[in-house]
Amino acid sequence: MRILLVSDLHYNLRQYDWVMSRAGAHDVVVIAGDHLNIASPVALEAQIAAVRATLGRLATLAPLLVCSGNHDLDARSPAGEKTTTWLGPLRRSGVAVDGDSATIAGVTFTIVGWWDGPAARDEAELALDRAAASCRRPWVWVYHSPPEGPLSWTGRRHFGDPVVASWIRRWAPDAVLCGHIHQAPFVDGGSWADRVGTTWVFNAGAEIGAVPPAIEIDLGRRRAAWTSVTGRDRVDLDAIGAEIEADPQGGQ
Repeated sequence: MRILLVSDLHYNLRQYDWVMSRAGAHDVVVIAGDHLNIASPVALEAQIAAVRATLGRLATLAPLLVCSGNHDLDARSPAGEKTTTWLGPLRRSGVAVDGDSATIAGVTFTIVGWWDGPAARDEAELALDRAAASCRRPWVWVYHSPPEGPLSWTGRRHFGDPVVASWIRRWAPDAVLCGHIHQAPFVDGGSWADRVGTTWVFNAGAEIGAVPPAIEIDLGRRRAAWTSVTGRDRVDLDAIGAEIEADPQGGQ
């Protein structure tokens, strides 16, 4: 299975076009949150309409999994917490969204939405507990925020999620596909890939321009590769004490 992971496209429609141009070469496409941009002058309602239409088209090219991020909140839950409602209708187009689990080619994917308070956090934890009781391995999570570590490092401080770190220790998924921290792959002390126990965690980062940073994870050949405008790296998923190595063809 070949997975294409991007995140934090932030209403950059040229980057969505790039993802669509690559989708057909992959078995699964994952966009790990922050589809919208709350700092954009374009009204949130207009962004939602455009991105939802784009995601619907993308789902015709490859199985598509998307989670919400902190820029994607558009409503209040009954508990009064900020939440994302606009992704839900995409299920009709075959897109797996917050709260869903999907098994594709023998791999179980569970999508965890961005939580803004204890009610949503508890709901996400319950969904993971239910999935753990019935899922088949490999088990891959899609969640916007990485745990604290090199994937959460901005170059000045960590913005890791301690809750997802505790969930990883509890259930030990095979991989967690994240985003959120744009700078992590580009700064000293940061990275695009890390291991938490036996769990691989990935964050492609984010850049401006027409081409987003992306990670291709090949579960069959047991390797992952990160590409960006500024460089590329790769890692062997089965190596003991695996180190992330610069690609001699032009990595940083």
